[in-house]
Amino acid sequence: MIRVLIVGLGNMGLSHALAHHKHADAEIVGLVNRSGRVTHPDLAGYPVFTDYAQALDTSKPDLVVISTYSDTHADYAVAAMQAGAHVFVEKPLATTVADAKRVVACAGETGRKLAVGYILRHHPSWVRLIEEARGLGGPYVFRMNLNQQSSGAEWETHKALMQTTAPIVDCGVHYVDVWCQITDAEPVKVHGMGLRLSDEIGPDMYNYGQFQVFFDDGSVGWYEAGWGPMMSETAFFVKDVVSPAGSVSIVEDDKGASADVDGHTRVGGLLVHRPEGDRRIDLPGEPGHQELCDAEQAFMLRAISENIDLNRHMLDAVRSLAICLAADESIRTGHSVMLKELTP
Repeated sequence: MIRVLIVGLGNMGLSHALAHHKHADAEIVGLVNRSGRVTHPDLAGYPVFTDYAQALDTSKPDLVVISTYSDTHADYAVAAMQAGAHVFVEKPLATTVADAKRVVACAGETGRKLAVGYILRHHPSWVRLIEEARGLGGPYVFRMNLNQQSSGAEWETHKALMQTTAPIVDCGVHYVDVWCQITDAEPVKVHGMGLRLSDEIGPDMYNYGQFQVFFDDGSVGWYEAGWGPMMSETAFFVKDVVSPAGSVSIVEDDKGASADVDGHTRVGGLLVHRPEGDRRIDLPGEPGHQELCDAEQAFMLRAISENIDLNRHMLDAVRSLAICLAADESIRTGHSVMLKELTP
């Protein structure tokens, strides 16, 4: 039985807690949130803490699941591993590349498992997309975006997230991680541009951004993300990978609204195009958000019990974060950013 401490009980933290609550190989030994209250009936009865350090010392977990705001991820992860626990941390791994490398180095020094919450890695349809794209061979053109027309409580959540993480970083790491799984190339240069589209956010913030990435095998990538009530619902979900041999694209007849969280992972079908003809791959019965969180946490438990090698996973986590942070830097400075060696 693996003893689990859950830190943060927002949307993702709650889902991760419910995943461990019903997993036969996990025992929740503590929940941490700022209010000290847990309202979900399935989680009633577990010890609840408001102080992370106290929870870590008292509960003695084997695994810490971190789903707090991004600026706490690195320090919380290092503290957990130094206390002897393995770590699952929601994306992004950190808010700087230096901190991301510090967390990965700590995993190496302590011999602890470290996994990052890239939920698409556990989605069978996205795994199939990556497989089909790699089968085409590079170099690649990656074309992806995720714009969200948020309002009400969703817009309030987005404004809170933007205090520490821009949309192109928060959402972008998911899809850039997909790129990193398709191409083994190193990113070389990033250029970004963005715009502040609301007086409801600070003058040093922007809620719309896009960027381009150049890889050392000649591959190029484009990503776009925007949040807010002003965003368009048209073409909010573009997912294409193109190569000299053809292309693979997500085709979904009804994605629903851009704010629908399940729609952000849903594929429905793939269109594989080659000059000699097209092939449609239908992918019925896709997992929903909670099922994907269940799969993430089941993988984390297996990684611990089966000693799964997570080195490539950690390298991709640093690489994808570095690309998105370079895009953020480019937007803020107005200059392209050259990326240095990213190996942790």
